[in-house]
Amino acid sequence: MSKISSKSSIKAMSKKAAASSSSEQPIIAKPGVRVVAIVYDGMLILALLFLVGTVLTVLGTMLTMETGTTSDQARSLPSWYQNLVLTPAFILTLIGFYGIFWRRGGQTLGMQTWRLKTVSATGHYLTWIQAIKRILAACIVPVLCGVIGWLIHGTRAAILASAIFGLIFNYVFCLFNRRGLAVHDMLSDTFTLKVPKVQHEGLWQSFKNRKSKS
Repeated sequence: MSKISSKSSIKAMSKKAAASSSSEQPIIAKPGVRVVAIVYDGMLILALLFLVGTVLTVLGTMLTMETGTTSDQARSLPSWYQNLVLTPAFILTLIGFYGIFWRRGGQTLGMQTWRLKTVSATGHYLTWIQAIKRILAACIVPVLCGVIGWLIHGTRAAILASAIFGLIFNYVFCLFNRRGLAVHDMLSDTFTLKVPKVQHEGLWQSFKNRKSKS
């Protein structure tokens, strides 16, 4: 009799746990955890930009400049090379970083740590066009603030400080939006969700699932 009652209680507990886990749904991610994920990704992005910049600087020096043997003979790269090669390369690196991760699993490495996923309005992973649109939307306010800082002070420090203020404003806006959306969420019609543990799928698993489907 006791064995029967114990088995029935275990079944009841498992059903209750399953019901509670299924009732948990993804929610719009809070701005604080999104900023923390950006800091995580920022370290990796800086490393990638440093690598790209180093390779292109070496190539640019070999192709466009005559190298000397002393520090007095050192020169900077031509402005056209910096503007037409280095800057676009940095932009493409940033787009490629987020685009690849968002298209594959909806999350970067930093987002995976905090169970965040970026999806479209229909709940699917982003396409390249949607990813680029989201990145450009995230840059609108920082760029506008940077221009204002340049018009007021005309220094690089003012431009950088103003751009950082614009980036922070993107997420502070979440606190005043009824749905908790950031500026670039609304402009790109995409969302960053906080995913429950039971529904969380890591990057490696998402890569394997996509490979098996293909």
